[in-house]
Amino acid sequence: MSITEPLRLIGLVLVLAGIGTYLVLQGRRRRYTLRFTNVDLLSTVAPRRPGWRRHLPAGLFLVALALLVVAWAGPTAPVTVPVERATVVLAIDVSLSMQATDVDPNRLAAARSAALDFLAVAPPELNVGLVTFSGVATIAVPPTTDRDLVADAIERMQLAERTATGEAIFASLDAISLVPPDPDGTKVPAAIVLMSDGATTAGRPNDEAVAAAVEAQVPVTTIAFGTDEGTITVPGDPTPVAVPVDRAALEAIAEETGGSYFSAVTAGELEDIYVNLGSSMGYTTEEQEVTGWFVGSALIVLITTGTLSLVWFSRLP
Repeated sequence: MSITEPLRLIGLVLVLAGIGTYLVLQGRRRRYTLRFTNVDLLSTVAPRRPGWRRHLPAGLFLVALALLVVAWAGPTAPVTVPVERATVVLAIDVSLSMQATDVDPNRLAAARSAALDFLAVAPPELNVGLVTFSGVATIAVPPTTDRDLVADAIERMQLAERTATGEAIFASLDAISLVPPDPDGTKVPAAIVLMSDGATTAGRPNDEAVAAAVEAQVPVTTIAFGTDEGTITVPGDPTPVAVPVDRAALEAIAEETGGSYFSAVTAGELEDIYVNLGSSMGYTTEEQEVTGWFVGSALIVLITTGTLSLVWFSRLP
């Protein structure tokens, strides 16, 4: 256990002062009692003395105060909590070809919309990560249940040169590996959703990435954005450059890894991406505040103190 506000433990000095005061008062009480020398008469006047019961309520009251001081200091403790390990990584192409307007309003905007739609229909406990790729692939957001974090990263995506589809799959597998397995080594159920116009121009070839995904038993679902008529304009050159979508490459990736291929995606199809993943609960240790434990214990002790004092002495301490 650790304390977030250790200086507040100085309040325990007051508890120690209370203990000292009680001991001093009891010492004075004992000296006064010894002055009454007629012991036989004392036994007749007060035949039933409370003995140790007289000290118990006071002791319990001081224990309750100590517990409240510790609660005030913000105690934390490592707690084992269940976590959902099922994971989907969205890999989104941000190459320059994705600015083609053959898909309204453009390919990147359509991919962004599909990704946000996926976040909207996916179960809240599902881990979702984000990989963006152009000439290189980057884990923009590791797998998380924080939908706002992923959505913000999707909104901030920027275009860049070249397309490294194979690197995107490798980066997605790396993101999946960040989700810890069970202690027994059970594999994390996971899938990759690759959104692209398909033509690889940089990085490791697709077949190497596909082999890695097959070995990891991670299906790659691909979504193609674009048509054969797509064009873009390169800065400094007014001549349109043709950027047809490479459907064959995306279909091959999906088929060889056990995923699905889409050229036009709907919310229902997006749900199919994760519905077969199932649930796999793992466990992790988190440092959590346990103030409630101490407050609750203090309340129990105070109630016990009051009850005993009423039963034994017909008064509250």
